[in-house]
Amino acid sequence: MAATISGRTRFWILVIIVSISGFSQGMLLPLISVIFEQDGISSTLNGLNATALYIGTLLISPFMEAPLRRFGYKPVIVVGGLTVFLALLLFPLYKSVSFWFFLRLLIGMGDNALHFATQTWITSTSPQARLGRNIAVYGLMFSAGFAVGPLFVPLIGIFEGLPFIISGVLCLAAWSLVFFLNNDYPDAAQEKLAAMPFHKRLLETMKYAWVAFIPPFGYGFLESSLNAIYPVYALRTGIDVGMVSVILASFSVGAILSQIPLGMLSDRIGRRNVLLLAMIGGAGAFFGGGLAGSSEWGVLAGVMIAGMLVGSTFTLGIAYMTDLTPKPFLPMGNLLCGIFFSIGSLAGPILGGIIVESSTGYLTFISLFVAALFAIFLFGKTKPKQTAV
Repeated sequence: MAATISGRTRFWILVIIVSISGFSQGMLLPLISVIFEQDGISSTLNGLNATALYIGTLLISPFMEAPLRRFGYKPVIVVGGLTVFLALLLFPLYKSVSFWFFLRLLIGMGDNALHFATQTWITSTSPQARLGRNIAVYGLMFSAGFAVGPLFVPLIGIFEGLPFIISGVLCLAAWSLVFFLNNDYPDAAQEKLAAMPFHKRLLETMKYAWVAFIPPFGYGFLESSLNAIYPVYALRTGIDVGMVSVILASFSVGAILSQIPLGMLSDRIGRRNVLLLAMIGGAGAFFGGGLAGSSEWGVLAGVMIAGMLVGSTFTLGIAYMTDLTPKPFLPMGNLLCGIFFSIGSLAGPILGGIIVESSTGYLTFISLFVAALFAIFLFGKTKPKQTAV
């Protein structure tokens, strides 16, 4: 049956797999936080446990590219998906902070393998004229899954292990679709480049596309910092706890609404131009939200507009990296997008927490952070793609 699968069908199978991965991640973060809080686990230990996902991503990253080149996309997706759904089904069997940390570590590794392979497959096979749209759909499906995930947390009222089981079964169902696909391999026409040692490929890819890794880093920072630190700041400024959830959701909703329009716009006027507009506009929107102070609706408007702009920077960054990077370096480029996103995700709560403790305006700081990324992106120079040999 795999022989009859068209490129379009393959694309939709890959984004369905990614959407279920987003669902499991979106469910897992608040679910385990709630369970640990109910069990009296300290907030510090709770937060440290949550970093396991990103630590797993970073630990496995240096070892991802070689298997992809040797075995192709399909086996990497199979192993990544298998790791994720088996880990999810193991959660209800034994509850301890250390065991669940290990399982989250495994999920981080499996998710990284899954995302790295699907992302590279899509960027390597998408026509240039539809690259922005295809990557936008990829991001939209992940974001939609991520947004739905938390809605399953209340199922712990029926049985604590039920959300884990449902998530594991859904991941299994989506993962099974990959067996309908023919295997394929990254472009390796330029054997000299493909045979470079890991560190040389990394450095060479950075020369071509380092500016494209700024948006994924920034998005990782914003996503993790907003979800982990903004609620603390908002409560201290007198915003109602119910409204805090709405404000956070508005960022995700804004990102979902704008993914495809901005992706299609980037196909027309260029990735760099859209990213510059998104970052400077996002900085302005966050600054406006900061000026709103404790005005709940003012903050909501600022954060939602910011989400509509910077909420697409991860997928736009991937597409821009593809524009800048020669095909033999695309696997490394996609790998680096994930690494920079994870570094940003780890740094966001730490730096955001320091800012809140220093009594600095949180959204004003976020605005300045995005503006700084805009300046680096604007003036950054890379090695021209056509010089590849």
